Amino acid sequence: MKRKQTAPERRSEARTLIDKYFSVEFSKKGLDSIYQFKIWNISSKGMCIIVREDSDIINHLIVGDVLDMKYYPVEESSPAEFSKTEITHITKDDHGRFKGHYLVGLAILESNSR
Repeated sequence: MKRKQTAPERRSEARTLIDKYFSVEFSKKGLDSIYQFKIWNISSKGMCIIVREDSDIINHLIVGDVLDMKYYPVEESSPAEFSKTEITHITKDDHGRFKGHYLVGLAILESNSR
């Protein structure tokens, strides 16, 4: 049986998957909606959400913003966690897997389980 070879890690830093959160929910002043996104690329330096380029929320997010976000854990029996979270980057994906979307980096600054 042939084993599938994995591509070598090309990031400048090793990633460690935490697998703690499944999704995040937040709202932004000036918008009437609450937005919920699946979390991607969880690492020791933060995590990422994928936002469609035509979504209203993308025009209201700014690198450096600190928002109160509600994190839903992978384990459904665990309670949601509320955390102050900073937007660390907003990167448009023009050619990759998420073409037509923005990758929005998140970093939890302070966690307050409720």
